[in-house]
Amino acid sequence: MNSLQNKLAVVTGGASGIGRLVAFGLASLGMRVRIWDLHPQGIAAVEAEAQEKNLDLKGAVCDVSDRAAVYRVAEALLAADGPVDVLVNNAGVVSGRSLLETSDEKIEQTMAVNTLSLFWVTKAFLPGMLAQKSGQIVTIASAAGLIGVRGLVDYSASKFAAVGFSEALRTELSGKKTGVLSTVVCPFFIDTGMFAGVSTKFPLLLPILKPEVVARKIVGAVVRRKKRVIVPWFVRSIFLLRPFPVGFLDAVAGFFGINHSMDHFTGRKS
Repeated sequence: MNSLQNKLAVVTGGASGIGRLVAFGLASLGMRVRIWDLHPQGIAAVEAEAQEKNLDLKGAVCDVSDRAAVYRVAEALLAADGPVDVLVNNAGVVSGRSLLETSDEKIEQTMAVNTLSLFWVTKAFLPGMLAQKSGQIVTIASAAGLIGVRGLVDYSASKFAAVGFSEALRTELSGKKTGVLSTVVCPFFIDTGMFAGVSTKFPLLLPILKPEVVARKIVGAVVRRKKRVIVPWFVRSIFLLRPFPVGFLDAVAGFFGINHSMDHFTGRKS
């Protein structure tokens, strides 16, 4: 029996995309998985597929940007299933427009879903992890949380915050020897509806990632309790470039086409 058998996992934004794949990946390891999503139809589809596969995977409607809703739905989940062992903060949105083309309401939504929700969901489940002296909080950030990208001002800002959240939380938890691990995941653009239309100049170095590949990396990070996942490997070079002058960093980003990757962005159609 593996160490995750019968453990409880919560995946936000779990009815589609990366969240759905991660949820099924964790459930296939014998975990009890609970997904949160805004879309009841998507939740129902996931539950039906899970039942066919004989997996313990259920869902609930929850707007993670709504603090009161998060605490209410979390309370019901804890009462029904007990403390959470693995939390995957995956829910996210993207506008894909320049700053002045992005409405105030959209900016607020981006920060509420991509950043503030991390605080609410984590605060809802962290006490139970601390009580049992074990657990893992996985924050799905982005390569755009390591380097600013044209056309993603609000998104990059929210993901820079997500990286900072996860890293600061990791030091806070490890310093107190809590047994709870904070993991950050920073992938390049993923081939999902969320980033439809994005492009890459050097696909061998910076490929548009397949959702299945990223999901396997995330599940693997849970199994091996990794602290950080960056994919593809080339994105790690950002850390080497940080000490150089800003102009040099901008020139490198321009050469690799990073700031033109959003030129033909369309995003998910409503």
